[in-house]
Amino acid sequence: MTLFDLVVRSMRKNIKHYYLYFFALIFAVSLYFIFATLQYDPTIFEGVSSSGSLTSGFSAARYLLVVIIGVFIIYANSIFLRRRSKEIGLYQLIGLTRAGVARLLVIENIILNIGALLVGVGIGALAARLFVLLLLQLTGIDGGVIALSFSTEAFIATMKVFLGLIAVTSLQMILLVYRTSLIELFRANATTEAPEAPRGIVTAITALAGFGFLVFGYWLSQNMLNSFLLVNMLLVLASTIFGTYLLFRVTIGWVFYRRRVRKNGHLSLADSLSLAPLMHRMKGNANSLTLITTLSAMAMTMIAVAYSSFYAAGDVSRQLMPHDYMFDASSEETLAYREETLHEFQRAGIDYKEQLIHSYQVPFQLIGDDLPEFTDDELTVSVVSAAELENTRYPHDLKKSHLHYTGMSWIFTSVDTPASAKIGSEPFTLDAFEEGNVFNGQSMEATLVVPEEHYEALKQYALPESEFVRYAINITNDDDQAEAFALYEKVMPEDDFLLSYYDTDEKMKQSSGMFIFIAGFLGLVFLISTGSILYFKQMSEAEQERQSYLTLRQLGFSVPEMMKGIRRKQLFVYGLPLLVGILHATFAMKSVDGVLFQTDVTIPIIITFVVYSLIYAIFGILTVRYYRHIVKGTL
Repeated sequence: MTLFDLVVRSMRKNIKHYYLYFFALIFAVSLYFIFATLQYDPTIFEGVSSSGSLTSGFSAARYLLVVIIGVFIIYANSIFLRRRSKEIGLYQLIGLTRAGVARLLVIENIILNIGALLVGVGIGALAARLFVLLLLQLTGIDGGVIALSFSTEAFIATMKVFLGLIAVTSLQMILLVYRTSLIELFRANATTEAPEAPRGIVTAITALAGFGFLVFGYWLSQNMLNSFLLVNMLLVLASTIFGTYLLFRVTIGWVFYRRRVRKNGHLSLADSLSLAPLMHRMKGNANSLTLITTLSAMAMTMIAVAYSSFYAAGDVSRQLMPHDYMFDASSEETLAYREETLHEFQRAGIDYKEQLIHSYQVPFQLIGDDLPEFTDDELTVSVVSAAELENTRYPHDLKKSHLHYTGMSWIFTSVDTPASAKIGSEPFTLDAFEEGNVFNGQSMEATLVVPEEHYEALKQYALPESEFVRYAINITNDDDQAEAFALYEKVMPEDDFLLSYYDTDEKMKQSSGMFIFIAGFLGLVFLISTGSILYFKQMSEAEQERQSYLTLRQLGFSVPEMMKGIRRKQLFVYGLPLLVGILHATFAMKSVDGVLFQTDVTIPIIITFVVYSLIYAIFGILTVRYYRHIVKGTL
């Protein structure tokens, strides 16, 4: 019998082990090919090429996808190698050299990967069009008729990645053969940990330390916006991950041990099938559960941020461009563009409102003993009368003073209002802080909107040559926005910065649509990878526990009685990492909410968590079904 014949025979014999690994490979190939197809699609490329950030974001996401898929395949390969460890040992017992066994495994691996590559590319080519349509819909890019085509560039990129993975997984197999003794191979699936009895005060202190690290991480995440931002982010990440590990490794283990002690070792069948297996694998479970929790939290945060950005895109656009159009009244050239634009609007029958807005700049400083960092610095602010904003799209309270500080307003959120301030040498009372510009195109600048009488009184503190006049134009009917912008764009020079709400909103929708697609795609990969890792791990444990289930069936226990304990175990394995991950993601979103979003994003966050949990729960259901199949098959 040749080596190739032995390979074919081995693959036929191990098809029940291979099919899941084969599907995992197909899944990975399909996802990567789809993403590469999107990157090389000419319609999408033309749509994002004008934005360097979108192009670089796409490239960065592809590299991250390679890392995720690589980790997933390597982990899956290690699980299935462990399931075949006894077979690998038998090959050596019947006379095959380690080199021969290694060659056999590598040939099997190459055949499997090439088969998965061909099948995965085929599936990916069929599914890619759907993802292209979805991306075009999210970004608002006009792609016309989407033809079914095959991307050669995407195929070459996919082939390069998976040839690299073939090399890595083959090396993984060779190392297993040469570094693992026969005894270790035969005992690989029988190895369990002896449960450790908690060591009194040491265990208590360690368990409290785990909670302490989590609390510290959560607290710091809400107070990290200062000059040590990078250090704070690293501390939050480290303390949260370490606290999570201690939670699973020590705290949960201690709770299980105390429950066992209280029952004097007399555990019910449900406890024996849930509590005991978890305690015997506590160390390994702690590592995997910490990994799953961290990845789940990262995925949910990433998707929630992207969805919230997409959800709030319209509000952000209006904050950046509070008026549909704005022209500088001090420039003859700009005034000429204004006259021509209004003429085009009138010819097209587009109704609009126009308002002349005056402003001047004054020195401004908040006063107080407990002001947050940076808020007590002297600023140069533009002063605007609230009366001149009365007829605009977003009028202001005529009797109150508002400070607008776009992009940095989160710094002032902890300042109590009304706040004491001074303008020049005059005391001033500030009623509120607001997010959003007063003038189109303004960024990282402060504008003070005051009642008319304050506006006139503060002129004495105006800085030299700081007076400014602008025309604000707003379209009456929103249905005319697209036509109005087309006329405006025709009038304005190509290289001119367009102070238009419609243009900003379209670009914001495109970038946020691209962002949510990339984040959603990567999040889906994260979700399926973590869920599959848990599923594969639980499958291996189910196979290891098959003999125990056989014994219990012979003693007269029914399938429903046994499944009660198994479901309880899976609820812990799947449910606890998900709940802790949601808690981590919630605090992560709270830490960025005031910085990234100036609108309520509770709804998209809740939707993200619910959808993620529902998809994640599918893997738990599949695991329970697999256990039921194992239990029923014991007799």
